[in-house]
Amino acid sequence: MQTLSERTASFTDSVIRRMTRISLQYNAVNLSQGFPDFKPPKAILDRLAQVAYEDHHQYSITWGAQDFREALAAKQSHYMGRAIDPNSEIVTTCGSTEAMMAAMMTVTNPGDKVVIFSPFYENYGADTILSGAEPIYVPLVPPDFHFDANVLEDAFRQHPKALVLCNPSNPCGKVFTREELETIAALAARYDVYVITDEVYEHIVYAPHQHTYFATLPGMWERTLSCSSLSKTYSITGWRLGYIIAPPEIIERAKKVHDFLTVGAAAPLQEAVIPGLQFGQDYYDDLLAKYTHKKELFLKGLEDLKIVHNDPEGAYYVLMDIAEFGYDSDLEFCEDLARLVGVGAVPGSSFFREPVNHLIRFHFAKKDETLLEALNRLEQLKAKIPSRKKTI
Repeated sequence: MQTLSERTASFTDSVIRRMTRISLQYNAVNLSQGFPDFKPPKAILDRLAQVAYEDHHQYSITWGAQDFREALAAKQSHYMGRAIDPNSEIVTTCGSTEAMMAAMMTVTNPGDKVVIFSPFYENYGADTILSGAEPIYVPLVPPDFHFDANVLEDAFRQHPKALVLCNPSNPCGKVFTREELETIAALAARYDVYVITDEVYEHIVYAPHQHTYFATLPGMWERTLSCSSLSKTYSITGWRLGYIIAPPEIIERAKKVHDFLTVGAAAPLQEAVIPGLQFGQDYYDDLLAKYTHKKELFLKGLEDLKIVHNDPEGAYYVLMDIAEFGYDSDLEFCEDLARLVGVGAVPGSSFFREPVNHLIRFHFAKKDETLLEALNRLEQLKAKIPSRKKTI
């Protein structure tokens, strides 16, 4: 028989989703895959119950139900500071995962190059390869995860078609400063490069840091595809509602790509989430306060246990340094962590292009009692996973 696709021959399964399965296998507290264990807002759930008995069970318009797009445009117009046309500047997708894939296929041709900061969410490299393009990785340097502007320009000198920007960043929690974004913007303009943003954590940014929508920088609206989803903002990761916001000529092409990828996002869920899109600022203030509390609770617990970690500026992930345990494989460490300690995490090597094997990722989008149970189990970490470092 003929061989299968060479393009996908190097793919593995998602390490993040694999760690959820391993967590289930060992009954571990799952701090690997980033979904909450608390309910969405009541107003959304109440509307979902109503929608079940209304006439929203067939296809919506492929690029999104009219009232959903209008509600989304109103919300994002407010936060992005520019009027978004719901009919020509938005396409609704099946989560931000499809949004990123559709955006990549909208702007790239086979053989094009795409700049990706490392560490990165694992789908970005796969999206690039599936599009027939070639990723160029630019390191974000720990512990602050800054980038070297000269290294970034070296990547731009290779004439990429696009750059992927995750802000706030998964997995490291970096929030790009306005100055850093302006550096990226200047290079994008100079080298005529599209910017595909992933801004799903736009409302989870810890003081004193601030989120800046890349598309709002001078001259960047025309070349930016702003991708996001409602998953993290409203705790509905299973609903798979995402979107792309971009200029009409880009959206017109993205609509066609999206149509052939998935036809359309779930019509009943588009209707059910509209009350959430109409929440006032108090909801987003409360959301940030909730995650600020969870961050402080979990990080203080790690510090009390003398577990070395970074301090995320946004999103809800924290990287733990496991160098003291002397493992050659962070994947093996995570498997032992789930099996012996009962806590699930993601090996950091799945996010880095560089040979990084001493970091693992936890997330803290959990009820307080879940986080406290995880910390309680981690008290036994060093007893149950002794260091493999050789002493001289």
